[in-house]
Amino acid sequence: MTALHTYKNLAIIALLTLTWGCKLTQPIEHNSGISTPQSFSGQIDSTGIGSLNWKTVFPDNRLSALIDTALLNNPDLKIAVQRIEMARSGIMQAQGALLPSVTGEVSGGGRKFGNYTMDGVGNYDTNFSENINNDRRIPGPFLPDYFVGVRSAWELDIWGKLKTRRKAAYNRLLATEKARHVIITGLIAQVASKYFTLVALDNELDIIRKNILLQESAVETVKIQKEGGRATELAVKQFTAQMINTKSLEVETQQKIVATENELNLLLGRFPAPILRTNLSEQTFPEQIKSGIPANMLRRRPDIQQAQLEMQAYYSDQQAAQLAFLPSLNITALLGFNSFKSSLLFSPASIAYGAAAGLAAPIINRKGLKANQKRSEAESKAALYKYDKAIFTGFQEVSTGLKRLENTKKILSLKTQEVEVLQEGVAISKDLFLSGYASYLEVIIAQRNVLDAELTLTDIKRTQFIALTDLYRALGGGWEQDK
Repeated sequence: MTALHTYKNLAIIALLTLTWGCKLTQPIEHNSGISTPQSFSGQIDSTGIGSLNWKTVFPDNRLSALIDTALLNNPDLKIAVQRIEMARSGIMQAQGALLPSVTGEVSGGGRKFGNYTMDGVGNYDTNFSENINNDRRIPGPFLPDYFVGVRSAWELDIWGKLKTRRKAAYNRLLATEKARHVIITGLIAQVASKYFTLVALDNELDIIRKNILLQESAVETVKIQKEGGRATELAVKQFTAQMINTKSLEVETQQKIVATENELNLLLGRFPAPILRTNLSEQTFPEQIKSGIPANMLRRRPDIQQAQLEMQAYYSDQQAAQLAFLPSLNITALLGFNSFKSSLLFSPASIAYGAAAGLAAPIINRKGLKANQKRSEAESKAALYKYDKAIFTGFQEVSTGLKRLENTKKILSLKTQEVEVLQEGVAISKDLFLSGYASYLEVIIAQRNVLDAELTLTDIKRTQFIALTDLYRALGGGWEQDK
């Protein structure tokens, strides 16, 4: 009767444990409350440049060759590939946890039992039994123990805890793949930006050298006028100082070209070398740029997809942390040869096998599991906020990029007009100076203004191309060709 009551009590405790544990299997729900706009700045286009191949967006063959080289040799991309392999090993580890583990074992040991113990008395008494032969007599007082065979352990995934961990590992693998896509989109934009910067610097260098020639001619002219008594030494000094200042700009621009080439070579994964490039005048800019609809951007932009996958992985971690409170069913087994005499170890009579199964659940001192649960909940919420931030960042970058392109186009038109007017002003000021109707200061100011305006115009053109590359990246363009 006592034994029956004991079994009933154990059954009640197990039932209570299971019931209590089942209440913990529901992770904290959290849903993104972001309601995204239906369009970017009022534009409603089904397709945008983000869906185009980067070779279509950047038709320059030399730029295409540089991007191909970067996608092949860039160190950051190589690191990303290894991170994918690390994540793939996490899946293998999680998959292996679902299967039984089998280990081979060759072991030997021994011990001496006390004479006044159950084992000591039992071993001593057994040797006097008439039912055993000499092979089965226990050696003493030191009792050896030899084993050759296999042992197995297996946790049955009755609650789905191990499968949940495998799901988390799989989502992290997908997230690392998206992280590689983030690097690809950023790399294409970086290479294109550096390339357009080089092209613009080349154009600036041409403008500076052209102005140096004009200023050298002006210096010679004012020297001749000085000899004829129509100009002073001060005028000669002012024109010469302006020419020297422009020559210093030439050296500064050359240094910028070297630095930009080296930065681009780093992206290409190679040592400093000259970069082949075309002229700014040969670059073509798309007549019409469409952004597409936000839904496409959300699906295409890899950093948003990465954040979503990481959020799902942490959500699975949270589930697994709560499932850890439930009882686990473990099965152990062994099969091999076991003997206390080495000479008899591989005898058929020494074959030993066994199996055991048991349910184990944490009851007392569960602080470690609770701490893991709290941490996983916090990580899951942080991943949600990171996902929300990625969405906000995507919309902000696209909106800023569209406005930047629009305003840059207006500025470019105005600056082009300004340069044309100032170039005409230089010619007029030179004629007036030669005829005595303008001072040398007016000529110097006119030359300085046209140089500044031409350099600014070149920088605006560079900004326009970089704005295009930034918008292309913001819309998630570039990585899909890597599939």
